[in-house]
Amino acid sequence: MKKILVPFCLFLATLAYSQDDLLKSLDSTQTEESYSTATFKALQLVTLQTTKMPAKKEFYFVVSHRFGSVKDGFDSFFGLDNATTKLGGIYGITDWLSASLSRHTLNKMYEIGLKYRMARQNDSFPLDIVGYSVADINTFLEKDQYPGLESKHRMTYVQQVLISRKVSEKFSLELVPSFIHKNLYNPDIERDNQFSFGGGGRYKITKRLSVNLEYMHNFDKPDFYKNPLSVGLDIETGGHVFQLIFTNSQSMSESGYLTNASGDWGKGDFFFGFNLYRVF
Repeated sequence: MKKILVPFCLFLATLAYSQDDLLKSLDSTQTEESYSTATFKALQLVTLQTTKMPAKKEFYFVVSHRFGSVKDGFDSFFGLDNATTKLGGIYGITDWLSASLSRHTLNKMYEIGLKYRMARQNDSFPLDIVGYSVADINTFLEKDQYPGLESKHRMTYVQQVLISRKVSEKFSLELVPSFIHKNLYNPDIERDNQFSFGGGGRYKITKRLSVNLEYMHNFDKPDFYKNPLSVGLDIETGGHVFQLIFTNSQSMSESGYLTNASGDWGKGDFFFGFNLYRVF
């Protein structure tokens, strides 16, 4: 374990209200300021964040589940016996800044995040650019398992830049460079600093349905882990967005999703789950 202080990093990118009115606001094409809107329907693509921001004073309640691997069939009832849960909240401090807090049953993880808009797609600029800074706190670790364990060793940090473009009314793309730093790691099998790059897209099928796909390539992961590949379906129902998900990474924290994907799509080893967002 290394004693190291790591600041959040910012990547520089130069690539070319009410609940009843939620659907209307999501599907509008331009605001009065000529900003492109409805690039994404939800705050998450599948597990990755999107460039969508909560409006000022909006509060989102989040419930997410990832069940166990479906590969065991009826022995684990296709993963339902091994479910993990995330509960959280997201608050729009301003129209360009939001804060989030969530609790994950996997590793008893607490996740604190800040999301901030840096640029918006409009007639004169082709992209939405949003920063996302995360601190994960692993409370599952025990001192008898890790002699010398200190509070700082429970911390993992993630810094992402979300870069998206609404290509058409139906199609949106996003790129996500990501930097991960672990204060606790095994130097024999992994690195404390890891870089991941990838992204995904959303294709609108109907007014209320869209299909999403995302993939992230971790350049520094151990060989026995996989790169996360996920597909999802967005269902908008007035006051909330419901997402059905299939993924090869059970973890819902940013650090776990990017570094510890254990499923293998080629062997039928993947996880089913969902995200539910309720806006107030």
